[in-house]
Amino acid sequence: MKKLLSGWLVLSLAVLVGCAAATPAGVGVWGIEMNTPIGAVPATLTLNADGSGSMSADQLGDAPISGVIFDGNSIAFEAAIDAQGQSLVLEFTGNVDGDSLEGEFGSDFGAFGVSGNRQ
Repeated sequence: MKKLLSGWLVLSLAVLVGCAAATPAGVGVWGIEMNTPIGAVPATLTLNADGSGSMSADQLGDAPISGVIFDGNSIAFEAAIDAQGQSLVLEFTGNVDGDSLEGEFGSDFGAFGVSGNRQ
């Protein structure tokens, strides 16, 4: 009986560690389109499991991402960008559904939609 309990405990711990180490749903490289006040802007969004990342767009350049929070299928982060000579901090909130991403960036000029797919 003691061996059975010990075995069950080891199996339970292995399952818990496996669940804790699972990669968040939003991790990966995403091809996104931002519907901004200046029009649709395609970009590449990279989200890493350690909470870091970057965003790159021809019209906006490269921007590091900070404060990435993964909560199930939800994602939130901030990106500081240079938009036509003006520095802006964009606050993203969105959700992942498989290989699709939907959300919005909040900015000083209001919110604008974002959609994309995992590359």
